[in-house]
Amino acid sequence: MKISEFKLERFFARYEFEAPYLMCCSDCESWTIQELLAFDSGNMERLINMGLGYTESRGNPALRQQIASLYRHIDAEQVLVFCGAEEAVFLYMQAVLSPGDHVIVQAPAYQSLLEIPAAMGCRVDKWEMKRLDGQWGIDLEELKDLLTEKTRAIIINTPHNPTGYLISEQEMQEIVKIAWERDIHLFVDEVYKYLEYDLHKQVPWGCDLYEKAVSLGVMSKSFGLAGLRIGWVATRDQDVYRTLAGLKDYTTICSSGPSELLSMMALENREQIINRNRKIIIENLKLLDEFFKQYDEIFSWYRPGAGPIAFPAFRGGLDAEIMGQDLLKHTGVLILPGRVYDYDHQHFRIGFGRKDFANCLSRFEQYVKERLL
Repeated sequence: MKISEFKLERFFARYEFEAPYLMCCSDCESWTIQELLAFDSGNMERLINMGLGYTESRGNPALRQQIASLYRHIDAEQVLVFCGAEEAVFLYMQAVLSPGDHVIVQAPAYQSLLEIPAAMGCRVDKWEMKRLDGQWGIDLEELKDLLTEKTRAIIINTPHNPTGYLISEQEMQEIVKIAWERDIHLFVDEVYKYLEYDLHKQVPWGCDLYEKAVSLGVMSKSFGLAGLRIGWVATRDQDVYRTLAGLKDYTTICSSGPSELLSMMALENREQIINRNRKIIIENLKLLDEFFKQYDEIFSWYRPGAGPIAFPAFRGGLDAEIMGQDLLKHTGVLILPGRVYDYDHQHFRIGFGRKDFANCLSRFEQYVKERLL
């Protein structure tokens, strides 16, 4: 299988550890090991006394039980742990798809959701997000129009990267109905779960709504623990589960024991972790609302509904990649151009899930005042 270069990851490989002010990261403020250990007086002893042998291929049973508690209709035997979310995405495509299958992917999208099935010889159609009345949205009629007799899977992402769009429960129920009526697999990338700004708008996990759905979760995004490299899938589809478990024998085999234990500690205290991260995001979102209101003649602001990222655009034909390079040169602030999503040249991604965001935005505003007004 020949696969194209991963544009977003190559972009971050070039700039992430050199740019001093990251205003485009997709994760939340990280936690230290010391902070995780401090949640319980016994955590230090748990960590220093654990063995460093192999872990169970499917994931530590206690970790899988913790993950299963996030769902309504999932038990530990229906959870499979991976090294981050990317391994799960890659192996899911191998487990479900074959050359010649048709796949529908919500777009713009994290590139692997589109690129892996295309590299496997599948026909991939983008289900494009819409911009309506200053908001992002989806068109369910367009999704229906994309269906063919060979449609094997629908792949969606909610809350959405990069727009921050949150699929409503009514929309999710309709997507499930579309898939169920045609016996189509549904892959739901839900790595930003629990970061809804309005908690009354939380939607059940995809795998809780549909037996042929696979829900993707990870410690990296909502929990701010990217360095642990722990992700998972949850599904009631036992055929897909068994195939995924077998394919994992050809990749990581098992996860890191210390990472699994630290993930357990985080999940045991998930309410505190999520609440802190949501607080940071909501405070930073207020700054963004004010910023884009003040500079409306320069930017188009599409307010997200959940998560730590948004996808605004430059007005007046300004190129986000050119502007981003100039911004980095003069201020050290990094934004992510829409071209890495194969989108237009005006849009760019910003990330506002970290504590230093106000400083980044202040530098960005100074740049706007000095060079764009």
